[in-house]
Amino acid sequence: MAAHKCNIIMLAFVLCGLTYVFVRADIEDTNHVKDAESGAVDIAPKTNIGASLQSTKTEDQTQAAEEERQWEAETNPADAPSDNKADHVHDTMQHLASRPAPYAKDQTQEAAEEERQWEATEVKEADHVPDTMQTPDVPPPTPAKDQFQEELVIRPLHSGDIYASFQFRTMWDTDFLRGSKVSHYRLFPKSLGQVISKFSVRELHISFTQGYWRTMQWGQPFLPSPPGAELWVWFQDTVTDVDDAWKELTNVLSGIFCASLNFIDSTNTVQPSASFKPLGLGNVTDQRFLRYAVLPREIVCTENLTPWKKLLPCGSKAGLAVLMKSEKLFHSSFHSQALHFRPVCQDWKCKSTVWELRQTLNVVFDLHTSGQGKREWSLFKMFSRTLTEACPLASSSKVYVDVTDNPQGELFELSPTTPLLSQAVVLGDRRTYSVYDLTNQATFGQTRSLNMLLRWRAAESGDMLRPLLHGERYVAGYGLQTGEIHTLMYNNHPYRAFPVLLLDTVPWYLRLYIHTLTVSSKGRDNKPSYIHYQPSKDRLRPHLLEMLVQLPPNSVTEVTVQFERALLKWTEYTPDPNHGFYVGALVPSVVAMDTNSTRECPLFSSFFPCKEESSYFMRVYTEPLLVNLPTPDFSMPYNVICLTCTVVAVGYGSLYNLLTRTFQVEEPSPGLAKRLANIIRRLRGVPLL
Repeated sequence: MAAHKCNIIMLAFVLCGLTYVFVRADIEDTNHVKDAESGAVDIAPKTNIGASLQSTKTEDQTQAAEEERQWEAETNPADAPSDNKADHVHDTMQHLASRPAPYAKDQTQEAAEEERQWEATEVKEADHVPDTMQTPDVPPPTPAKDQFQEELVIRPLHSGDIYASFQFRTMWDTDFLRGSKVSHYRLFPKSLGQVISKFSVRELHISFTQGYWRTMQWGQPFLPSPPGAELWVWFQDTVTDVDDAWKELTNVLSGIFCASLNFIDSTNTVQPSASFKPLGLGNVTDQRFLRYAVLPREIVCTENLTPWKKLLPCGSKAGLAVLMKSEKLFHSSFHSQALHFRPVCQDWKCKSTVWELRQTLNVVFDLHTSGQGKREWSLFKMFSRTLTEACPLASSSKVYVDVTDNPQGELFELSPTTPLLSQAVVLGDRRTYSVYDLTNQATFGQTRSLNMLLRWRAAESGDMLRPLLHGERYVAGYGLQTGEIHTLMYNNHPYRAFPVLLLDTVPWYLRLYIHTLTVSSKGRDNKPSYIHYQPSKDRLRPHLLEMLVQLPPNSVTEVTVQFERALLKWTEYTPDPNHGFYVGALVPSVVAMDTNSTRECPLFSSFFPCKEESSYFMRVYTEPLLVNLPTPDFSMPYNVICLTCTVVAVGYGSLYNLLTRTFQVEEPSPGLAKRLANIIRRLRGVPLL
């Protein structure tokens, strides 16, 4: 028994000795790693067997990790780092984690002290990476597959109002159209991506507008849109039933944007043949895969803005979107929010394409409706908020203020000032902008808040502007049987003529007399070089009229056509029929697209870019028409119901009472003498008479 105890004690001493050897070797090897990180080279060979084994194991792990990193870099170059510092820190942490746990208290304290020293060395090396840690074989990182940019453009108008335009662009290098299903979404909204993939959409353009853009007072907007809701879509050529896909798409978009797009049907959908071309790549596309519809009576409110903001990568929590306060945006003279999805070029050679999602919001703040006596504006007065940071996911976040008409500061004063200036060609006019870069922390100053203040110095200008091209529209005639639609297009250029492509969609209940169509300029007939007309079918499709007209310089071109009002069924009238029926706006436009998105230019000038200042794209919308139709007196059914109920109550009610009432013979009441006699007989106990 004693011998057995002695063997156990000797075995315990041997185990303690081996543990001490391995712990000592681990500490020396850790110091060796620390010396190598600090730049010292130890050429003395290690004599300890445990240290040699641990060092060999560490070298094998490091070599295996290096081979794994090279394989990952070859497989996915976009994720390869530019240096090996992160990998070296990761290997060192694995080495520290693989050490055997100490058994003595002093060894635990020693290991904790070594770990603190290693962390201090890591912090010290964060600002400087040795050249020996660089890996020249790893390829440089490629650009990210998706990126996000945001901009805000503020333009003081001649009327004293302020025009603010938000531009958000998300670009993604992916393929929605192949058989492989896109499952990972980073910046691109997943709800919209699934819809595009399901319905094979190549281009999607949708806008919600409240109010009418006053061209004579405000000039031309960056991105025009008609009052109400507008939707036009290009489908892929793989879609077999375009009408069915269009119907399902409108219902899905109605749910996404909380709008009345589900009211889009065949009665207000057209298929233009020449007016709308793809704004992205693929200018030669079959018009059979195009659908266009407009709802001029659509009301825009907060429930449409909220889902629109949720499509942004940062939502309304950070970046420029924090300024989108519904109370302020809808208390304005004009408000328009839009979404555009299209394929664009990825590089300047346009060998590959990416998908671009652009969200725009335009708003005009009226000086008089704001209730402010002073003629000054600021971000806080317009939006009730200031800018504190850029969107963390945005690669570019800038604010532009148009200072073209204010070179010396005589028109208005802008503070805080910025030394950054930028020039861009917008609608054929070269403009100058003051730029505030939100990605630069110096822009916010010591207060960490940006609140730009614009104080007017000059008096308000009451002169009307003379835009080069704008249009007007009205209904003439008397009575509720026939009428005439007049369209006026103004070309104010002194010596240049403009070819304009007109698109007019008229509901089926206005029966056009196309033989009465006339086009005149300067008192003479102006024969269109191209006319496409598709007659309507009652309760099936609207009228479609497309014309290519040459507008002479400094002229007014008038287009007139007569129509006859149809009598609707009583179930086809709106709840307020006496208000009238809306007819969509006329769309004069010229198609000249450039889809190269690689040029460095602001977002607000790159959607309809121009290669030269004398030639650019312009799309103009006229105001919608309000037409009264022959409306019956809807109070007559109420009168008929009241009269019918009265006849039924008096006639049938009396007959029903006679047929169902029970008649009983009632004896006449006795006289006064007989009643007195009965009273006396009752008192005497004698039977009554």
